[in-house]
Amino acid sequence: MKEHARETKAEARRRSRADKAAEAERDVLAKIAEMQDSDRVMAERVHAVVTAAAPVLAPRLWYGMPAYARDGKIVCFFQSAEKFKARYATLGFSDQANLDEGTMWAAGFALTGVTPEVEARIAALVKQAVS
Repeated sequence: MKEHARETKAEARRRSRADKAAEAERDVLAKIAEMQDSDRVMAERVHAVVTAAAPVLAPRLWYGMPAYARDGKIVCFFQSAEKFKARYATLGFSDQANLDEGTMWAAGFALTGVTPEVEARIAALVKQAVS
């Protein structure tokens, strides 16, 4: 009987984590859908590229913006131009990203559009960030 109770609790925790992850991704997609056209299009492409390039990253909201975390810590994020009243959207990386190169490296990138070349660059950066 105790064995069955332990198995039931473990299964509930697993389902709970999966449910939370699915809910977090739905929240990210809903936030992207609320964005203005240009930001929304870029955020949709960034989301697709990040989730394909680094499936280990879990989508979640961070300060109301789409972000991608590993072990609960944000690795990269998208900031819309509209929300921050900026000229351009931003793809940023936290100190959790493995982008270290020498004594200075870029941790944020301005986005005015997402072309196939930009998608390839994002994919390479995200793969390096989680390596």
